Amino acid sequence: MKEQIIKLLAEKLPSLTEAEISELIEIPPNPEMGDFAFPCFRLAKTLRKAPPMIAQELHDAITVPDFVEELRVVGAYLNFFIKKDVFADTLLSAVKAEDFGASGEGKGHTICIDYSSPNVAKNFHVGHLRTTIIGNSLYKIYSKLGYHVERINHLGDWGTQFGKLIVAYKKWGSEESVKEKGIEELMRLYVLFHQEADKDPALEDEARHWFAEMERGNEEALHIWQWFVEISLEEFKRTYRLLGMDFDHYMGESFYRDKTEDVVNRLSSAGLLTESEGAKIVDLEAYDMAPCLILKNDGSSIYATRDLAAIFYRKENYHFDKCLYVTGQEQRLHFQQVFKVVELLGNEWAKDGLVHIPYGLVSLGGEKLSSRDGNVIYAEDILLEAISKIRDIIEQKNPDLEDKDTVARYIGVGAVIFNDLYNQRIKDVSFRWEHLLNFDGETGPYVQYTYARCSSILRKVDDYDPAAPVDIRFLTDEASLGLLKELSRFPAVVKEAANRYEPSVVARFSIAVAQAFNHYYTVNRINVEDPAERNARVSLVDITRRVLRDAMDLLGITCVEQM
Repeated sequence: MKEQIIKLLAEKLPSLTEAEISELIEIPPNPEMGDFAFPCFRLAKTLRKAPPMIAQELHDAITVPDFVEELRVVGAYLNFFIKKDVFADTLLSAVKAEDFGASGEGKGHTICIDYSSPNVAKNFHVGHLRTTIIGNSLYKIYSKLGYHVERINHLGDWGTQFGKLIVAYKKWGSEESVKEKGIEELMRLYVLFHQEADKDPALEDEARHWFAEMERGNEEALHIWQWFVEISLEEFKRTYRLLGMDFDHYMGESFYRDKTEDVVNRLSSAGLLTESEGAKIVDLEAYDMAPCLILKNDGSSIYATRDLAAIFYRKENYHFDKCLYVTGQEQRLHFQQVFKVVELLGNEWAKDGLVHIPYGLVSLGGEKLSSRDGNVIYAEDILLEAISKIRDIIEQKNPDLEDKDTVARYIGVGAVIFNDLYNQRIKDVSFRWEHLLNFDGETGPYVQYTYARCSSILRKVDDYDPAAPVDIRFLTDEASLGLLKELSRFPAVVKEAANRYEPSVVARFSIAVAQAFNHYYTVNRINVEDPAERNARVSLVDITRRVLRDAMDLLGITCVEQM
């Protein structure tokens, strides 16, 4: 219908293309103002007339098509009122499609997403939840659009911090303690190193020495390092299982350590490498950036070197169209430098093909978290606490619910995920239990409850036939049309979320659908006596349930049938 309206307007407005008209058309906030509105402000300068006069002239010039109930001038707008039965039938036909929301626009294209990437020998803390949750949602969104997605966990498993850990382990640790306590003991040693190094700076030199030994292939250093990596990865995977997600590749920085020499050779051959105080850098002053450090003065590589090696490896092996990096906004400059170096090597694809996707900080009740100071809240603890609190609520409200542990897990974990994704990713996120687990607010449990309500309705109707024709007369009331309009936005929502790298678009859509459905459920009886009306009402419940499930899946959340 929108396309037909665009063509109608294009016939009368030769100065605008159909694409321009499409961008101008709005959906009025109030149904009483129509279903589509065309603003005439932009035409005032070209036509040398007041916008309300232009709207009136358009009104008089257009032959009202069959599907339009009324054309009405409202100030500077020309508003289109679509016949309710036509509108309802068109929307219903669209949303009933099995692949609704999906598209093939990404077919033949590959996207790499680098996300999660926790540091080995440090527990997976709540700060890592953001990159993990955002990255997983983007993977699902792009897959929905037909892209082939490579999920990459670029573990922080190489660097000077391992020199620090080796020093701390040899001075204050033991094999027995590490075996018994695992990553908790490694974290204790890491924090202790920094406390002692503040009193004795020579410890930093020892740490640099041990990392240099790792790079040279020292057998003892690599044995300790590999042991720490295995302990850490086991714990990380336990958290991923709790979140219900996985990766295609666990390839940490160490994977690229034998590929950094090629990076240095490329930069040297291109005349980009210069020396500065014994270190090797790429000077980026011409681009208003600090230099990109490639090799430290002891000849060891740095994470920028390994990031460059990773980019070239991924391009050559996965042939990506885009490589997305989901990390904190504090790493913005780092990626600007690395991407610019790739571009300076003559790779034009770097301009659009390498994308940093930043996000805000995470806090618990507003308090910033730092692993260096030992002020750490573990991600697993947050998730288990959410599950426990939901389990308590279930015991209070529905103690006879079957499989309470599974339901509590899906709702609790889903609540944490939804809390993160509901606001724009660049904003800071705070974990506040009173909001996060609320069943009445704009939260994950609210959407979960709406989905479960839809499932409950469907279980109670014995004769519902999804394939039966729908008598559209019963879906032309304001609440039904309002719900259909919200549901019909799903394909556009998925595309917008992908274009903006913004899962919050999907999260907010799911809330809008849930609210529209609960209004529909409040004002309309569903399980009525008349078979035709009942089938129409239930069909809308069925479609709502499916779209909510698909939207929540794009966020990485599993819906529950009962709660």
